Amino acid sequence: MADEKNTVSDLSELKDIAGDAPEADAAQVAESTAPLREQELDKQGRAYATGRRKDATARVWLKPGTGKITVNGRDQEVYFARPTLRLIIDQPFTITDRQGQYDVVATVKGGGLSGQAGAVKHGISQALAKYEPALRATVKAAGFLTRDSRVVERKKYGRAKARRSFQFSKR
Repeated sequence: MADEKNTVSDLSELKDIAGDAPEADAAQVAESTAPLREQELDKQGRAYATGRRKDATARVWLKPGTGKITVNGRDQEVYFARPTLRLIIDQPFTITDRQGQYDVVATVKGGGLSGQAGAVKHGISQALAKYEPALRATVKAAGFLTRDSRVVERKKYGRAKARRSFQFSKR
């Protein structure tokens, strides 16, 4: 007889059993859309982040502005002459539709130009996520928050390079 009380023959009866459950679900959905993190800004209203790639390390400050990117005191067109490197730096802004809305000041040390461009991109992505926590999911889905840990393998003794052997001579 207990089974007869719990069986439902019509959808309208299911609604009566559920009671006010849909209202509770709406409250949970409203909480989940709110950003889980807070905005992290310094005293000047900038977001700071560190980006790394290969041997390069970039310190990046992000603030609202006209879209000017300065790297080591020089404009990005001067510092990164190759268009592909500038394209790499602009990727976080392109994917979040924030082109021309933020000024970036970055200082980069170590590595070559390609590694430095990747480090600045990583730093911009981290700073964007700190300035606008709602963008974190977009930037993370693109894979820009993950540090690319691939570095040059060291040279081993008894080898010409990291893995290449010396040329074999039969005579």
